[in-house]
Amino acid sequence: MTDKDVAVPAQSEPREHTLHHHDGSTRSVLVLDREVPYPEGKLIVSRTDPAGVITHANQAFVDMSGYTREELIGQPHHILRHPDMPAAAFKDLWDTLARGVAWQGYVKNLRKDGTYYWVFATAIPNVREGRVVGYTSVRRKPSATRVRECVDLYARMRAEELSA
Repeated sequence: MTDKDVAVPAQSEPREHTLHHHDGSTRSVLVLDREVPYPEGKLIVSRTDPAGVITHANQAFVDMSGYTREELIGQPHHILRHPDMPAAAFKDLWDTLARGVAWQGYVKNLRKDGTYYWVFATAIPNVREGRVVGYTSVRRKPSATRVRECVDLYARMRAEELSA
């Protein structure tokens, strides 16, 4: 059998979702059911101000997000929020950071083109002279096993959120 003989599944049609963010904003996004694999050996790094607005994006972040650096800088980090992510995950992230503690977790991010990618994220508060001046997030390639677990867990969490 050659590569030409392998059946390639048809690309799903984009679905439109309205996202409601913690800051009260909403936006419509198109979502494709297609994963972009995390690049081997890369770390995605970004920094935000205390309100979560992006102030720095490394090249790996730019490449994986599908946005240009200019499109990312000055935008709220939730520009990458995928509708499959439960709000409770981000509440936990912000509650943990508010205590001055590093947060770690698995996150499904939405790319500009509607596809997605998974990361294992570590976010830490940047403290200067005793006050939080922003946050740094470092993302790395996630464990495939943990991603499969998160897909099921996050689907249950989202279903609970939607039924509440």
